[in-house]
Amino acid sequence: MKRTYENALKLLETRRRKVRPKTPTVSTPKNVATANASLGLRGLPSLVGMREWLQLLGHSDDDVNKLNIIHVTGTKGKGSTCAFTRSFLHTHRLRTGFPTRIGLYTSPALQCVRERIQINNHPIPKELFTRYFFEVHERLVSPVLEYDARSKRQPRYLQFLALMAFHAFIRENVQAAIFETHHGGEYDATNVIEKPVVTGITSLGLDHIDQLGPTIENIAWHKSGIFKAGAPAFSVPQEAGPSEVLKSRAAERNTILRFASPIGSLPTDNRVLSVPVQRLNCSLALDLAMAFLQLKAPGHSLSADDVIGGIKNFSWMGRFEVIDDGASQWFVDGAHNTLSLEQTGAWYAKNVNAESPRKRRVLIFSHFSEDRDGIQLLECIARTLFENDAKPDHVIFTTYQEREDGSTRIDKTLKAPETPFPDLCAIYSSLWKAFDPQAMVSTDPTIEGAIKQARKIAAREGDMQVLVTGSLHLVGGALNLLRP
Repeated sequence: MKRTYENALKLLETRRRKVRPKTPTVSTPKNVATANASLGLRGLPSLVGMREWLQLLGHSDDDVNKLNIIHVTGTKGKGSTCAFTRSFLHTHRLRTGFPTRIGLYTSPALQCVRERIQINNHPIPKELFTRYFFEVHERLVSPVLEYDARSKRQPRYLQFLALMAFHAFIRENVQAAIFETHHGGEYDATNVIEKPVVTGITSLGLDHIDQLGPTIENIAWHKSGIFKAGAPAFSVPQEAGPSEVLKSRAAERNTILRFASPIGSLPTDNRVLSVPVQRLNCSLALDLAMAFLQLKAPGHSLSADDVIGGIKNFSWMGRFEVIDDGASQWFVDGAHNTLSLEQTGAWYAKNVNAESPRKRRVLIFSHFSEDRDGIQLLECIARTLFENDAKPDHVIFTTYQEREDGSTRIDKTLKAPETPFPDLCAIYSSLWKAFDPQAMVSTDPTIEGAIKQARKIAAREGDMQVLVTGSLHLVGGALNLLRP
């Protein structure tokens, strides 16, 4: 097959699996610190095979460790925390020259698969993505390895992308690498990292319970699986139950766990930090970046200017993002659980209520998932907006289909489930009319059509503030249309 970017994407798609195996639901044992040891995992853990595949690529444990890795997990805020950490190290690099190259591996990608693997603030270029994809792909499917026991299994989609990230960062001589887990931690593909420099855990909540277990203690057990001996561990404050699990696991792994608190000296006039949870993520990232520099560059530390610059230059696509096109403001946030939607609603309310005179308010919402209750999520965003005096005048429900002509971007990596339009959209519409009989409620089968509807409202009624939320699928499509 010809080594092209398009062919790399096609081959990558063949590695997807249709569904994730589900862990059986069980009651939590009294000893929560070892709760998941008895959960009986279904399917093969994502970690299995990673070390052998890296060896087939010619990379030893020592090669991975030399990347100087910051490993981050959690339920919410992983991506933002990684981005803040990268931003602080980047401003330090501009001032001091260290680290020379900073790698960032995160998921999911909203607009383009190359967002997942970044070097020095930029997604890996198409040429490098293509080169490293085929180096990994061809080595792992080499006929020479046909009878090698290690080659009988092939890495799945996320495993392959993690392998690509390790491979690219090693080849590109990255001097610091920030890795976000996929799901969980203990059995996650990224947990092949044996000696991270430092580890971090963001806010924990009930999500991916089919894979991680039915309680927040189960989830804490999985997440704290990234703790390693000798690598300082940091966490944002957690509830009492998961906190005890984290402490127990830290002792078990022979490491020191510290809980980060919001830093009061952070700027108060910064839009990014106007969201309380982002102040917490920023504080955790500061701890991670400072610990990293203390351990890997003795004598180096973050200056006050590094901190201010890191916050000023911070950006994280699709998370508390505002796009102003002159006629309207688009508030875009990929919240897809109740924990996040409450934060999203409060953030939107704070911004729109600060405006005078009052502008027209529009909500574009979409959520279709077997794993989460869309009606519960809709009720959550409605309640939050109403309680914060930010009730929308117009509500538009749509699906995950991006364009009216049915076309799809070749490097779009978020694969949407089949969306039962108009059935679920009709249910959402009826619910909203019950919440607010005065609201104008409509539906559209595409994201492009929903955005066009909103723009017509703006043309007819004047300046508009639109909240786009409920799904990463929706936000990825909206960003591609609002800011290609």
